[in-house]
Amino acid sequence: MIEEFFMQLTWLQGLGTLFGIVQVVLARQNNIHNYLFGIVSILMSIWVLYQSALYADILLHLYYLIMSIYGWFYWQFGQQKAETPISTSDKSEHLKALGIVLGCFALMSYWLSFHTDSDVPIWDAVVSAFAWAGMWLMAKRKLENWIYLNISNIISIPLLVYKELYIYAGMTVFLFIMGTSGYLKWRSIMRKEEGGVYAAA
Repeated sequence: MIEEFFMQLTWLQGLGTLFGIVQVVLARQNNIHNYLFGIVSILMSIWVLYQSALYADILLHLYYLIMSIYGWFYWQFGQQKAETPISTSDKSEHLKALGIVLGCFALMSYWLSFHTDSDVPIWDAVVSAFAWAGMWLMAKRKLENWIYLNISNIISIPLLVYKELYIYAGMTVFLFIMGTSGYLKWRSIMRKEEGGVYAAA
């Protein structure tokens, strides 16, 4: 029975990882459909994380779900009822992103330390804090989203190994590589789009 349960978790990790890989590849290509694959991956991951008592990650994935829905609409329509282009964060957005990191870390570390049975409260909170900020920037189609997400990824890898979630750890290594590639790809796309605007002018 226990063996069957762990096989189910492994199977869900594998399938969720597959959808997650497709999602990040599409995000790297600046393809709006990345959100559809991401939503499926998120829902599978929530169940696996619940069984592993990674409660901050569950909240993080619920936040991912909300931001994925928001991001899909924002990418498609933006604020001017037209597709939102890639851009860099201004000073206000940088401050908001840092505020999300600090606020999320404070809330998560307190909750995990005093109201759950988590054995890695600080570690889990740091991973979640940077990922929350990264997903907010991703939904806004900001270049810096890759930086915040990669900070979360590099910290998350040893945490997932510690929790024996080896498939997710392997996926996170892949996400780190794709995050680096995604930053370079988005920067290239942004420069081409800006060059096109200047040429048209």
